[in-house]
This record gives sequence, structure tokens and C-alpha cells, in this order.
Amino acid sequence: MTNYDIIIIGGGAAGFFTAINAAEMKPGLKILILERGKEVLTKVRISGGGRCNVTHAEFVPKELTRNYPRGEKELRGPFHSFMTGDTIGWFADRGIELKTEEDGRMFPVSDSSETIINCFLSEAERLKIQVLKNHSVKKLGKQENKWIVETSKGDFSAGKVMMATGSNPKIWKLLEGLGHSIVPAVPSLFTFNIKDVRIKGLAGISTYAEVKVKGEKLESDGPLLITHWGLSGPGILKLSAWGARELFARNYQFQVEVNWLPGSDPEAMLENLKQLKLEQAKQKVAKYAHFELPKRLWQSLVRASAIKEDDIWADLTKAQLRNLSLQLTKAEFQVNGKSTFKEEFVTAGGVELKEVNFKTFESKLQPGLFLAGEVLNIDAITGGFNFQNAWTGGYLAAKAMTE
Repeated sequence: MTNYDIIIIGGGAAGFFTAINAAEMKPGLKILILERGKEVLTKVRISGGGRCNVTHAEFVPKELTRNYPRGEKELRGPFHSFMTGDTIGWFADRGIELKTEEDGRMFPVSDSSETIINCFLSEAERLKIQVLKNHSVKKLGKQENKWIVETSKGDFSAGKVMMATGSNPKIWKLLEGLGHSIVPAVPSLFTFNIKDVRIKGLAGISTYAEVKVKGEKLESDGPLLITHWGLSGPGILKLSAWGARELFARNYQFQVEVNWLPGSDPEAMLENLKQLKLEQAKQKVAKYAHFELPKRLWQSLVRASAIKEDDIWADLTKAQLRNLSLQLTKAEFQVNGKSTFKEEFVTAGGVELKEVNFKTFESKLQPGLFLAGEVLNIDAITGGFNFQNAWTGGYLAAKAMTE
């Protein structure tokens, strides 16, 4: 059995970040990364559509934590020690410049996740970190003061072990065996499947809107994208993250209310429409879009309000005006099921957060066992936040393991 100082289980973002930082903080440590798959860093490769959304341009810890439906309270302390600015600096020190896009997401200037992967691989090589692929962990236990890690291809021992395995049910089972509680995993970032005549044929249209789930205290706003199968975009993904458990409990059958004109309500909208009726009396209602709505969406909502193609404003009845004001500000849609957002499969669930010391990311139940990334019950909305959690946890765990 080969003995190491630190064994990291999981060759993903959190695993590599921990290993590299630990090796730099205390040169000469014998560090091993065990990966069950035939490739390492696979999630890094596909993230951000292959561009790798490294972090998010938010520099206030409290504001940053607001993007974590699970982990908001726990990450506040860690983010005071290592967050966005530190991430940017860390990559800059290794010759990788990041750029910020309009929505705050940060990517390598190269626009390629390979830049990040190559950085991790070359750093691991430079620091003599051993990486073993196709090593699936079967058992984890303690003998005297050593952790024994049994894998499909041999056994290893170390004084300290880090779990950076993401949402891996087998590893959660092992951790349960060590006394940890696991919050059951449910999907977190997903889009809504909706079949509705009002959005049929409008795939590709995007507009800023507010969305509420009826019967729940769940609402969000943001760009809404109409797709071939329903609704997507940041506004929907945010809602799916915050409502991960509630929507799972409803088996993804629920109603949403969309306000296509955020901040507007049916009564105020009715007054606006009456004004239009006076000002545009002879115009066809469907001909020109109002309130800066995409034209095809406007026409679809006009049709849904029982207004015909050739109807002019002057001829609209009270009922038609009221219909239109409701379609614009309180359009109800039935959701039947969900679809995964791109290949980025994020889950809510994992190790119960009360069982982890967030100053060090060490288990409170098992000294010498550390946990970072999505193995914990922490997840975020889309935009680089899940990676920032991995970098922060990896950095603080590395610090604790080498002190």
C-alpha cells in the first residue's frame, strides 16, 4: 500500500484546485488525486458551452452568497477569505487573464476551457502531484491515525483525505457509512416544458420578464427565452434553482405566471391600453408592438386576448382590453416536466452543511476528512458561482491541510 500525505478523491475543479494549492503552500508533500473516470476535469471542459465560466464579477461577499439557494449562510465567512478577486489573481499569476461579459460571467480571454484544464494539468505536473485515472473508490476507513482508501485498482493510505467528488451517490453512501447525513439529491438547474399556443413558433425570442410559481413563494426575474419545448433563460434557471425541492415535490407539474412587462400590474396596464385606444384609434392592434415587446410575442398575446388580426384600437371592447392587460402582466402557463439545461447537470443535495466546519472545510465528525464543491449540499444559479464555491472550498481546505 502506497502512503501519501494527502489523497484527493475526485479529479474535477475542486480536487485539482485543492491539490495545487496544498502543494504550493507546503512543498514536498506527497499528494495523490484519484479519479474514477478515464478523464479528469470533464465538467470544466463542458462548462459555459466549452468556454469555462470561471467565476462571476461580484466582489462583495454578502452579495456573492445571494446566488446560492443552498449554502448562502455558510459561504459568507469563506468568501471573506477567498473569493472572486482572489480567483482572478490566482489565474493571473499563472498567466491566464479573465474577461468579464455583460452579464457578469467571467471567462478566460481565450474563450476556451482547455486554457483552464491545461493550467491545472501543467501545475499538477510541475508540483509532482500524482494523478491516477480509472480508480473507483470502494471503501474509506481509518486505521490508527491513517485513512485507508480502497479502490478498484489497489489501496492507498494518507493522513488527510479530501472528498471532491461532486454529486456522486456512491461516495455519499460511503460518507453516510462514516456518520454523515446526506440531503437527497434533486435536479437544480433546469428549463420548463410548456406546450402552449401562445409560445408556439416563437422559439428564439428572448425578453426580460418576471415569473412566479403559483401556490409557492417562488418568484424571479431575468431574461426569459422561449424554446421549442417551453421556457428557459436566466429568469427560469434562477427559479428552478431556488425552487429545486418544491418543484421536485410537485413532480414538475405546476403553473407559472409570467409578467412580460416587469413592474407593471393589470390595473395600470389597463389604463395604458385605454390611452392607446384613444391615441392609436385607427391603427390595427396587431400591427405594431408596444412596450418594447418583441413583435411576434406581442401579436401572439393580442391573438390570445380574442383580438383579431384586423381589429383596430377604436373597436376594442372593455373585455378585450382587460384580456390583453392580463396576457401582458399575468399570463398563466401550465408546466409539464423539465429539461436539463445544456450538459450542465447541477443537483441540490449532498452532505448536510451543519456537519462541516466552514473555516477549514473539514468534517466535524471525522477529523482529517475534508469536503469541497458539490459533494456538499451547496449549489448555485448559473453564472460561474458553482466554480467559485469549488475554488473557495479547495483553497481553504488546502490551507487547513498544510498548516
